[in-house]
Amino acid sequence: MLAKLNDLELWGADIGNAYLEALTDEKLYIIAGPEFEELEGHILVFHKALYGLKSSDLRWSEKLHDIMKDLGFLPSKADPYIWYRENKDGTKYEYVAIYVDDLLIAMENPKEMIDQLKEKFKLKIKGDGPLEYHLGCDYYLDPDGTLVASPRKYVSKILEAYKNMFGEDPKSSKLPLDKNDHPELDNSELVSPDQIQKYMTMIGQLQWAVTLGRFDILS
Repeated sequence: MLAKLNDLELWGADIGNAYLEALTDEKLYIIAGPEFEELEGHILVFHKALYGLKSSDLRWSEKLHDIMKDLGFLPSKADPYIWYRENKDGTKYEYVAIYVDDLLIAMENPKEMIDQLKEKFKLKIKGDGPLEYHLGCDYYLDPDGTLVASPRKYVSKILEAYKNMFGEDPKSSKLPLDKNDHPELDNSELVSPDQIQKYMTMIGQLQWAVTLGRFDILS
């Protein structure tokens, strides 16, 4: 909405292998095995914030914080992962919303920032360009030019995942429970660990769909 009101371009981008762009402060090492060939037996010390280390997310956040400050952005007081700065002539603000390594950019010239991230900071940027899909949500303009956010592709993936799990399409229902259902009286057998995993997967997928705007499935 801010982008449309201020005539800003909307771009999306993903930072590849983001954690590896930061250095770890954890003291970790391994003794190289035979797969390291001539280095077998050597002690190898970790310098990069590898995926799986406890502090890697924090180290990457600190690295990206320094980059954004260098580019002249400030973190919003409402949400520290939404950054803003004045445009070149000081007539409006530009914004970057960050979710780990996904960037949502609302600027007059987003390509200029992307080029800086690639050339000055040597980040591996993927999928950069006008915003079409971001964190499970599709973005497009309707016939009258209104920006629309809709999780169509994500919902289609959920339906396909359900079909792969159970071999059939999900059945439509107005209510999540059958009429006159009494779950407190349920004496059916407990589900298996595999069924528990499927249930948790579906709940997680539906929760994200609600977050993306599908409030109609909240019940």
